Amino acid sequence: MSDAAIVCSNVSFTWPDDTPVFQDLSLTVSTGRTGLVAPNGSGKSTLLKLIAGELRPGAGSVSVVGTLGHLPQSLPLTGELTVAEVLGVAAVIRAIDAVESGDVDEKHFTTIGDDWDIEERTRAQLDRLGLTDLTLDRSLSTLSGGQVVSLGLAAQLLKRPDVLLLDEPTNNLDLDARHKLYDVLEDFNGCLLLVSHDRALLDRMERIAELGSDETRFYGGNFTEYEDAVRAEQDVAEKNVRNAEQELKREKREMQQARERAERRAGNAARNLKSAGLPRIFAGNMKRGAQESAGRAGQMHASRVGEAKARLDEAARALRDEQRITLDLPDTDVPAGRTLFLGEAMQVRHGGRAVFAGQGVDLTIRGPERIALTGANGAGKSTLLRLINGDLTMDSGEIKRADGRIAYLSQRLDVLDLNRTVAENFAAFAPRRPEAERMNLLARFLFRGARAHLPVGVLSGGERLRASLACVLCAEPAPQLLLLDEPTNNLDLVSAGQLESALGSYRGAFVVVSHDERFLTEIGVGRWLRLADGELTETGAPQR
Repeated sequence: MSDAAIVCSNVSFTWPDDTPVFQDLSLTVSTGRTGLVAPNGSGKSTLLKLIAGELRPGAGSVSVVGTLGHLPQSLPLTGELTVAEVLGVAAVIRAIDAVESGDVDEKHFTTIGDDWDIEERTRAQLDRLGLTDLTLDRSLSTLSGGQVVSLGLAAQLLKRPDVLLLDEPTNNLDLDARHKLYDVLEDFNGCLLLVSHDRALLDRMERIAELGSDETRFYGGNFTEYEDAVRAEQDVAEKNVRNAEQELKREKREMQQARERAERRAGNAARNLKSAGLPRIFAGNMKRGAQESAGRAGQMHASRVGEAKARLDEAARALRDEQRITLDLPDTDVPAGRTLFLGEAMQVRHGGRAVFAGQGVDLTIRGPERIALTGANGAGKSTLLRLINGDLTMDSGEIKRADGRIAYLSQRLDVLDLNRTVAENFAAFAPRRPEAERMNLLARFLFRGARAHLPVGVLSGGERLRASLACVLCAEPAPQLLLLDEPTNNLDLVSAGQLESALGSYRGAFVVVSHDERFLTEIGVGRWLRLADGELTETGAPQR
């Protein structure tokens, strides 16, 4: 419907522990595809729950024009449910079956309503989202995490919503499932408000809303255009700050020069009056007049300095605190062409079943290759990384590893001791580095001052990734081969950019498992491998 909309008026919300989230927030989202962006912890999911009515604002109002659909980040589903029950069509299908078998009870017709084509619509929706082989009586406990997410979206779309709220809908989806979701959402013609860190998905939005605690700024266009607009704003803001700094320096200099001139004039006047032999009362009047004149001039310059400071503060507020990681990691340098890993006919069995096809898979990694390992969820990508690292023992095959450190960051980010501080963990990985050097390196990973002495267990996901990278990349010895398993999972857009910065400084080889095509492009992947049906094949970069 063309008038579908979300309207939030002067919304305030505070958690029960008195932690404020929003204060007098107002926004209107109309028909079209809108991406909602902000750092983790800014309240994006909270806002969606307020719109969906799952939370109530402490002040203000929230209204939705049209039928609402909401796919939360964590789906409240149990494994005993069937696909039909999750989709909300089980009762209608049972009623249709009853009527077709001759039971013409009025309650069946009431249940069916206008949904006589529900099975056809359900099947078509499942097929569009890549769930072609999913039967309606299948138990949810037999589905993968990605299938459950796609099923949850199908359930919302079957409601034919006018307003659709989606919170991280591509979490747990592989590349093929992501692109099917992209296509489905591009065809949605209602009011879509979407929270995502998936930049490829955000690039399919028609506008970007940047969420703040009391203001939401809207930018026309997709995420790339939003980044361009923010970059242009930052260029202007930085120029304004430089101009304001120069103006403040000039005003301070002029105030100092005026003070020095006044002091010289006062000194000259005193000497002249003394030599002129004027009466004391007349000389006093002249002195007071000079002091008052100097005072007025001083007040004028002080006022100008104050105004210049205010303009500098205003210009500085327009600057964004988007810190980047800048590093130099010469110890990770690997000679071109050096073989770091050679695996032949590698095979692993889980529960008696072979993970890889035939005799197994072959893989050679040479420095400093940047390799993307892609494939559907459950294809065995994490298993292959663990074989490369040596965490997993093969059932058959041969492996040769070059001398040098291999570092592995799993999805769980479990290389650090959660009870020790960032600095203590770093010291354990690099004990021979002087403390001052370690603290300087941690500062480059944005752990400055007290942040370096926080226990790892209290860090956010992005901070924990940065701490893990600091310890791994600066370890003794430095790694020549780095293995990364879904490193951007649950990272906000700023943290993903920081990860890209760190990997841009790494000089060794790496293999990264990721479904985030934008991330893989940004970190300079030059070799693409796909694991499918147990076979590992070389592919080019995905063409979409």
